[in-house]
Amino acid sequence: MKTGIVDYNMGNLSSVKNAFLKYGIEVQVEGDANSLKEFDKLILPGVGAFGDAMEHLKERGLDEAVKEFAKSGKPLLGICLGMQLLFDKSEEFGSHLGLGLVPGEVRFFDKSKFQKRLKIPHMGWNKLFKQKNSPLLKGLEESFYLYFVHSYHAVCDDRYAIGKTFYGYEFASAVQKENVYGFQPHPEKSHNNGLKIIENFIKEV
Repeated sequence: MKTGIVDYNMGNLSSVKNAFLKYGIEVQVEGDANSLKEFDKLILPGVGAFGDAMEHLKERGLDEAVKEFAKSGKPLLGICLGMQLLFDKSEEFGSHLGLGLVPGEVRFFDKSKFQKRLKIPHMGWNKLFKQKNSPLLKGLEESFYLYFVHSYHAVCDDRYAIGKTFYGYEFASAVQKENVYGFQPHPEKSHNNGLKIIENFIKEV
């Protein structure tokens, strides 16, 4: 089983790689678009702005390579910004097209819906509530804590939301469309619960 981490110069690559190494799983950081098809599973991490991330992907031809990988039916996991890139578009600092692998868009938190004064970005520990069964959530409680850092969130049809989180209002924090998965929180920073998600990606997907 060969697992790759997409390197487009905007990801927390070392922490993601180290999380897999805890299970004795060797993962390869790869920035060559032509090499992505050689992997059995692929992780798309990301930290930063949506528009910049898409530009970095396009500059290396990685946007089309990731799309082709997803079309092959092999598992793809987007983490944090990597999850947001899976959607059709984002309103972060303008309007930007995403990879279009999961129908929906990425929006800034709507403070008008907050029932109390909450800070943006949404940062720290918060609960993910399971919405439906998914191999990535196997063995986890119906609700469990994960670590979040983000100012924008996904808006999508409930059929794609496998997990939701409440911060001012409810939003999709984990998604799945067939072989494409996404997590807004950072599994690699979420201790045992996050490591369980990583273990599930290795063993169950």
